[in-house]
Amino acid sequence: MKVVEDFPREVRVLENVWIPMPDGARLAAKLWLPADALDDPVPAILEYMPYRKRDFTRLRDEPLHRYFAGHGYACVRLDLRGSGDSEGLLLDEYLPQELDDAVEAIAWLVDQPWCSGEVGMMGISWGGFNALQVAALRPAALKAIITMCSTDDRYADDVHYQGGCLLNENLGWGSVLLSCATTPPDPDIVGAAWRGQWRQRIEQAPFYPLVWMQHPHRDEYWRHGSVCEDFAAIRCPVFAVGGWADGYVNAIPRLLAGLKVPRKGLIGPWSHAFPHAALPGPAIGFFQEALRWWDHWLKGRDTGIMDEPLLRAWMEEYVPPAPMHAERPGRWVAETGWPSPRIRPRTWFLNVLSLGETPDGEDRMRIASPQTTGLGAGDWYGFGAEGEAPIDQREDDGKSLVFDSDPLKERMEILGAPEVSLDLEVDQPVAYAIVRLNDVAPDGASARVSYGILNLTQRDSREYPQPLTPGRRYRVRIRLNDIAYAFAAGHTLRLAVSTSYWPVIWPSPTRVNLILHTGISRLTLPVRPERPEDAGLRPFEPPERGPMPEMTTLEVAPFRRRVERDLTSGMSVYRIVTTGGDFGGAALAWLEDIDLTVGYTLAKTYRIHDYKPETAEATVEQTTIHRRGTWSTRLECRTTLTTTPQRFRIRGVLKAYEGEALFARRDWDEEVARRLL
Repeated sequence: MKVVEDFPREVRVLENVWIPMPDGARLAAKLWLPADALDDPVPAILEYMPYRKRDFTRLRDEPLHRYFAGHGYACVRLDLRGSGDSEGLLLDEYLPQELDDAVEAIAWLVDQPWCSGEVGMMGISWGGFNALQVAALRPAALKAIITMCSTDDRYADDVHYQGGCLLNENLGWGSVLLSCATTPPDPDIVGAAWRGQWRQRIEQAPFYPLVWMQHPHRDEYWRHGSVCEDFAAIRCPVFAVGGWADGYVNAIPRLLAGLKVPRKGLIGPWSHAFPHAALPGPAIGFFQEALRWWDHWLKGRDTGIMDEPLLRAWMEEYVPPAPMHAERPGRWVAETGWPSPRIRPRTWFLNVLSLGETPDGEDRMRIASPQTTGLGAGDWYGFGAEGEAPIDQREDDGKSLVFDSDPLKERMEILGAPEVSLDLEVDQPVAYAIVRLNDVAPDGASARVSYGILNLTQRDSREYPQPLTPGRRYRVRIRLNDIAYAFAAGHTLRLAVSTSYWPVIWPSPTRVNLILHTGISRLTLPVRPERPEDAGLRPFEPPERGPMPEMTTLEVAPFRRRVERDLTSGMSVYRIVTTGGDFGGAALAWLEDIDLTVGYTLAKTYRIHDYKPETAEATVEQTTIHRRGTWSTRLECRTTLTTTPQRFRIRGVLKAYEGEALFARRDWDEEVARRLL
């Protein structure tokens, strides 16, 4: 990757600037400005997240925002209220207060003498979410946004629920946010008030995963902040970016279809990361693409970006399944409209143990998957680390109903969301159906292409689920995740149907026996004909970034990902140990320019019995460290989720240390009714 140090404009950095809110709270921002911006005002680009601009995203922020500032923008990295060095409390995701604060921050930017009056918002994950949400509020100065790895639907397509099933990432992410929101501000920024602010954060912290589990259906809580409720509310241009290896990719086709403003979509092979550095590759010069977008919409320059196709996507080829891919083979393709009128549905029927383009007579097949079906799934969303990608699916296939096509006689490419229609019966009032589309190579290796999940109680409505009647026949539709994929000639399509998917989702209350009616159930794929114009697409430039601050690794991350099975008891334990932040795999690092030592480690443990869903247990453990001179803090957090058929039990303990002395402690022990989960 090319590191750019010579920019068209010299850059001045303000380590911290206070942005006042109407209620008296001050939000902490870091600014990168062209040095001559007072004489030649520039547009502003706002990034707005809770991930601590002072330390945890420091190494990521500097090369990003310095790059744009060097090309003539005022870049603002703002900590949410109650996070990082900002005052107040962080009480939940995407609250009206958060969005109102953003509107106030935009107004403040416009009033600065170095700002030309035009503002853009950009962000990845949380910052991508609130860029969409703030755009829907239509502040006059907000002229365009870039939203990456985000969603338009907070219930159907976020880290909490998928297909109406509880994701284990609800506990994982909720625990990470709990640690983030209860970490102290930096005394070098806030002064002697840091200790009082830290105590307030701890004493008033919500137990986030519990909050989200109290809303298991798509109620008003989730409709707030879901811009799919009213796409017309967004009236500024939108550039939506993501990757096939991320958990948030489905929002991009929906945004392209639902928005009526100028818009672009870009989907690479990437994980939950910026495209200039994401794995799997190939990486692209994303900063240059973003600059083309900003120059067009914030400076009125004709960069040609809006003359290019609406959607550009990486058409993936088969690669032998592995826990990590440095690159995915494939090529860039494009569509000028979405939904594309060029794409045509092609249907296969689920016949007895086979996929056929004509139906056999109706029959019945049974499945009651072991609870450990899904150990080969990888992570719900990954960041490019080893072990996150789905591995060979043959073990999970063996625990599922499997339907194979004949080997394909010719290459077939798909782009969009595969869909299945299943006629089925179950023997329990609450049951799940999980469907995986796999590519089986001639050597038998099974690579997951896409998957879909449905809590069958939500077969008709996410808002008003209804229990199933045991023995009654239902027809349900399951939409799989969007994908661009090329099946090679000689490869086999495989559709696998299971009743569990651990540890991606929490298991159903009791073990389920499912009867699938074959000869009428079907798979439909969005088949895309080749487009000759793809060969002439403008190539992306090689990745560039600005310079990065100096960091010294003090401790290397103890990365592990293991599954242990006790063949006597029937229990399986899946354990992941990793790090967080942007410290290149360091568990403890020294940030030279602010003389700060920071550390973060994370461990997740999932336990379950092959045939007893009530044994499910998930635990998340974290340690966060900050040190400078005599200032030393440590935060230890442990959360655990267990279950009965009727209720969840969620526990947490948070311990904060100043030096080696216990500074504060919080304990939670709560139960939540399952409510058709």
